[in-house]
Amino acid sequence: MQAMTLIATPIFVGSRAEVSVSLERAREAAGSGANMIEWRVDGLAEDPDGAQALIELVAGSPLPCIVTCRPTWEGGRYGGDEAQRISLFEALASSAHQAKYLDIELAAWERSANFRQKAQLAIDHPRQVRAIETGLILSTHDFEKRPRDLLQRIERMVNVSASVVIKVAWMARSLRDNLEAFDLLRERRKPMIALCMGRFGLMSRVLAPKFGGMITFASETAGGESAPGQPTITELRKRYRFDSIRRRTKVYGVIGWPVEQSRGPEVHNAGFEAAGHDGVYLPMPIPPEYEHFKATVGAMIDHRRLDFRGASVTLPHKENLLRFVLECGGRTDGMSERIGAANTLMVGSAGATACSNTDCPAIVDSLCTAMSIDAKDLAELRIAVLGAGGVARAAIGALTELGAPVVVFNRTKYKAQALAEEFNRRGSRNGDWGEVHAGRAEQLRDGFHVIINCTPVGMAGGSDPDGSPLEAVGQSDALMDDRVTVFDTVYEPARTRLIEEAAVRGARVVTGVEMFINQAARQFVLWTGKDAPVELFREMLDERG
Repeated sequence: MQAMTLIATPIFVGSRAEVSVSLERAREAAGSGANMIEWRVDGLAEDPDGAQALIELVAGSPLPCIVTCRPTWEGGRYGGDEAQRISLFEALASSAHQAKYLDIELAAWERSANFRQKAQLAIDHPRQVRAIETGLILSTHDFEKRPRDLLQRIERMVNVSASVVIKVAWMARSLRDNLEAFDLLRERRKPMIALCMGRFGLMSRVLAPKFGGMITFASETAGGESAPGQPTITELRKRYRFDSIRRRTKVYGVIGWPVEQSRGPEVHNAGFEAAGHDGVYLPMPIPPEYEHFKATVGAMIDHRRLDFRGASVTLPHKENLLRFVLECGGRTDGMSERIGAANTLMVGSAGATACSNTDCPAIVDSLCTAMSIDAKDLAELRIAVLGAGGVARAAIGALTELGAPVVVFNRTKYKAQALAEEFNRRGSRNGDWGEVHAGRAEQLRDGFHVIINCTPVGMAGGSDPDGSPLEAVGQSDALMDDRVTVFDTVYEPARTRLIEEAAVRGARVVTGVEMFINQAARQFVLWTGKDAPVELFREMLDERG
């Protein structure tokens, strides 16, 4: 039977005056699903009442607890000398109340024989007949990088007979660091905690149960983290379905840069639960360059124990995805190759790759539903597309295949011209495709039946969340009245500045939410072979929208 990975919640306590409220926070954490409390007592060692405060915390803890007093030189808040720390531990050891674990840094343990002797006495105090024996967690942290001697540190911790658990945590440089953490867990010789910190490290925290991590850490609320990248208990258990993750759980995600704003984890994880699919969906930030994409996605596919089975791929990687799959000799759908971009990666159990573009049908469906028309009617409309990236390619490809003429507007004019020429070359080989033209900003005043924003302008978490894509392409005075439909493919937030301005002027508006639901539902089918719970998707987006 697979061992359970415990969720420990860190609670910082700075003085005896905070004990009562800290215990209440611990009870709330227990109610939210934490299994342990880590009492972070960095501030108590120099407090005259610190020892008594620590005893009260341990005595009143609603859950088994870890006691940690982390010095500043290893990322903590304690700036005093080792004697004061040891005095704090000894006071607890001589009381009637014991912690489950005491966390001490490897560097401190190795630094002096006197420290080791006193720390050992604090753990194995002879005066107590204990119902609980305190175990030693030896730990090492690097808040800047992966330490060069990581493996040597682990070996030294394993060889300390007093340690019952070893812990390693370092600042991840990329998603690939998580894979090393997983390998360390699988090869462990003692109970082990292996975590990556920072924006790239969430995977190590969520997937700890898959690889046998003993403990993962989750804060009680946002802002209470003891390390960068730490999720909350609610995020871990609700958004990422932590309790259902097992050794064979399949891993999916959303790849982009940035990607933290994505609603994909909420929607797809809820969908997996509703459909009974053993999978978990995570944010997967990868920097924009193709080299990063290729190295990271390739490493995740090659790591067979990860069971990486697919991803949604968003800005700026949609063209990178198609290139990657073609280089791997994988399968592509016809539309992805025609438009030069894909948004969905599928990975087989043996590592074979395939990609598809679910944006294309989602754009057509969203427009036709909002305008109460058939897809063939789009050929009679004048359509403006803002942007020249992967989403713009999807819109142009889907619309021109139906015979619709499209005018492309972009901040960088030559990109719009190059995109138009590329599609017209392909269109000439496919007979009745609609023509594509690069537009001049002033043409937006002349009037289009449909304006589609395919840029990230207005996206929460993006480089210009409060901006207007019309201003970005050089024309804030575009015609938007009751004869015009304005479609923003940005879905977070649903009511972008463009959508609000269009609605005020009387235009019909289509938010990115419908497109998101349509394309996500198709992705869900590709990954699971099951119908997507579309109404559940809509309910979840409406709750926060």
